[in-house]
Amino acid sequence: MTPTGVPRWSPDEESPRFTIAVLADTQYLFDGEALHPEALRASLRHVLATQAEHNTVFLAHLGDVTQNGAEAEVACAAAEFDVLDRAGAPWSVLAGNHDVDGASDDRRGPTPWLRHFGGRGRAGGTLLAASPDGYSTVHRLRAAGRPWIVLALDWRTTAAARDTVRRVLAEHPAVPVVLTTHELVQADDGSGRATFSAHGEELWDDLVRPHDQVFLTLNGHSWPSGRTVRRNDAGHDVHLHVVNHQHRYGGGSGMLRLYRVDVARGTVDVETFSPHVLAQAPAQRNALAAQEVERTGDADRFSFPLDVATRFAGFAPVPARAARPAADVLVPGTLAHWRFAGEPGTALARDAVVPDASGRGNDLVPLRGTAGALVRCADHHRDAPTHGGLELRGDGLRTVDGAPLAAEEFPDGYTVEAFVRLPADFGEDDGWAGIVSRGGTAAAAGRGDGDPDEPPATLSLSPSREAQWCAYPTSSRTSVTNWSHELPPERWWHLAAVNDGRRTTLFVDGCPVVRNPVTANRGLATAGRPWLVGGVEHAGTLHRTLRATLGDVRIVGRALPVAEFLTGP
Repeated sequence: MTPTGVPRWSPDEESPRFTIAVLADTQYLFDGEALHPEALRASLRHVLATQAEHNTVFLAHLGDVTQNGAEAEVACAAAEFDVLDRAGAPWSVLAGNHDVDGASDDRRGPTPWLRHFGGRGRAGGTLLAASPDGYSTVHRLRAAGRPWIVLALDWRTTAAARDTVRRVLAEHPAVPVVLTTHELVQADDGSGRATFSAHGEELWDDLVRPHDQVFLTLNGHSWPSGRTVRRNDAGHDVHLHVVNHQHRYGGGSGMLRLYRVDVARGTVDVETFSPHVLAQAPAQRNALAAQEVERTGDADRFSFPLDVATRFAGFAPVPARAARPAADVLVPGTLAHWRFAGEPGTALARDAVVPDASGRGNDLVPLRGTAGALVRCADHHRDAPTHGGLELRGDGLRTVDGAPLAAEEFPDGYTVEAFVRLPADFGEDDGWAGIVSRGGTAAAAGRGDGDPDEPPATLSLSPSREAQWCAYPTSSRTSVTNWSHELPPERWWHLAAVNDGRRTTLFVDGCPVVRNPVTANRGLATAGRPWLVGGVEHAGTLHRTLRATLGDVRIVGRALPVAEFLTGP
């Protein structure tokens, strides 16, 4: 806390979740002799009070702070923002047409607005640059482990101010940008679908459309709120939002909008509410104020996608992870490691041999030898050590006769891991195909109190695309089964079944699933038969082959920590 009791601004700059707070068109709260700062004060203090909860990193005001731009109005409003400076919070504000002469541009010279707001927001240390006349500012902040820029553009910018913006973007070419200004899009037909104003079209053509870094624009001025999406010159989406509630009861009641960015989920969640009304006891709210607690229409409460890796790839590409040779992932205890690199589009020959990269002799050969059924491809999981995969089109693989892995009982635990990508039309008829499995039957392995004809161990996929590890341990006659959640198709997954000698845990992309039983179990029973990759047996004969793409598959004779998975460093 600061000496005045204001919470000290302290965001987590590395967290994948962060929030940008937005205010707009508070002008009716500061109109001549009608000065009512309470609603703005409540919003600013709410942002500070909940900063840690929401990991708020910045606050932006979109202009028309006041109705007439008069000294008394501006001074009253500006005093409320002092609480941000005392907390060390970064923020921006820009002039709207009611804060200055609406017929002027940013060469207008001194005004009460410039005197009270020019250069503000310095306390947070984000101010990067300002236009020659001081009416537009550029702020650089850090969130989700990377820099971001917020542009705060004047009501009407001259060429000099726009040149300042272009220079900053050129100096920071890999930084994503949120552009804020007072007028850009409008949704005054009541549909919530925003369209450009004449000035907004000019800004779009000059500063937004040519600069792929700008992924989001925010403006006020017009009401009601609305939004739209346009494609820029790079072919990427730009989200354009108008935020304004001045026409609502209480001059908008200090409506606060939160943009909650979740980089891990690839989503931005937006909500709009009035901290001023929320702070009032329900019994004390009048009938109209009760309608302003929050705005829940499609233009005020919504989500939109933001896949950072994809959207920012044109100016800030994520470096591709280099392929790693087998020696780099040959962890102690490796019993078999199969890699499927090769010329994309070429099929494995009927007599092909996929060598065991561990050097233990557990090589693979085709199950059926069907021509053209095992095809190499360049597709791979981003973290796979091998930059290539194997498309299974009606065939699978098995270990060669005499492979030592057939007799292994894993007394010290095990890790069975694989990369898999399911096709879009994976369905009912594809279910219960094995990714990795043991040949033979539970009965032949001396087990099978459940189904004696099922294999001793299998990592399979259900018709609902759930991964299932079903295995008969050496420590009991019954199987132990682990289940994942549904795995969406057309993306790569890393699966790992890990036994530490006490229990078995199934991991998806390095995360333990919820359906992991606590049943004590140790080892894996064996019928002495080959292991299958991309296939599964039932009653001792081939039951079904997997229709999917496989990446590296590895079996280790101990429990690996997540850091030692094939996805690890």
